[in-house]
Amino acid sequence: MAKRVLIVDDAAFMRMMIKDILTKNGYEVVGEGENGLRAVQLYQELRPDIVTMDITMPEMDGIVAVKEIKKLDPGARIIMCSAMGQQMMVMEAIQAGARDFIVKPFQQERVLQALDKALG
Repeated sequence: MAKRVLIVDDAAFMRMMIKDILTKNGYEVVGEGENGLRAVQLYQELRPDIVTMDITMPEMDGIVAVKEIKKLDPGARIIMCSAMGQQMMVMEAIQAGARDFIVKPFQQERVLQALDKALG
């Protein structure tokens, strides 16, 4: 059965890029969100196997969203997506409960590796 993924990023282009990588490789994208607030709502509704979460977003950033999702489901699997040079934020996200992180621009191999590892 295909693993169900929720993609959260404020940039539609980034969501499209990651969705393309995932669907081509047998993942099922069950939802897309444009901010952390929406991520928490969609997580509750959809209960995906894994979430890809941007760090910097309007309304609620990815780190706060990770903490909220982890409150709802301590076993939630979340992978952070960050631009170059956000190491401090990535560390904060990992401490908040994220399993791994991938750096933009996305490289297919790294995206798949991170998801496999988190789902393993």
